Amino acid sequence: MAAGNRWHSDISCDAEPPQASILQLHTIPTLGGDTLFSSMYAAYAALSERMKEYLDGLTAKHSGEETYGQLFKIKNPDGWPENDHPIVRKHVDSGRPALYVNREYTRSINDVPREEGRSMLNFLFDHAERVAFQCRFRWSKNAVAIWDNRCALHHAMWDYWPAERLGHRISVKGEAPVAWKLHEDVAPASGETVVKLTR
Repeated sequence: MAAGNRWHSDISCDAEPPQASILQLHTIPTLGGDTLFSSMYAAYAALSERMKEYLDGLTAKHSGEETYGQLFKIKNPDGWPENDHPIVRKHVDSGRPALYVNREYTRSINDVPREEGRSMLNFLFDHAERVAFQCRFRWSKNAVAIWDNRCALHHAMWDYWPAERLGHRISVKGEAPVAWKLHEDVAPASGETVVKLTR
């Protein structure tokens, strides 16, 4: 089983998911094994205004049970983390909105009918994984990749079997996700500050 073989934000099921991840690979396959990244800033910006209104204020349940308990068959007597997070997250450093759902951990949307939530999540997963929002990192031996889990998804391509891809990984402590409020926040351009609208 290859870790990271679905689009995800690292351990988004935690109450305070990692802010960033640092990965260095010392063993890489001759061919394949690239890592794809997708911008959740771009994914949110590309949504229609009506969709942004629909998602405003909604939260989703993120759970580690399916990934760790069912897929990897890891036993945990205390159960796996499960937490609710905003579907649109405000990046506390940039002040910008980012879509915050992923196929690995996001299980349901709160406060909507189950079928509606499932259909919406499937749409958001497909939307977030569009090639238009992606870049590809091609590994070289001992290369280091650093990414921000608050505004990006990543996907480790498993196209190199039976070769191996091995290395060292560090997670940077994060904070509880903060909801983006559509009518109170204004996304700044690069280098600008956040402006609050008065009512």
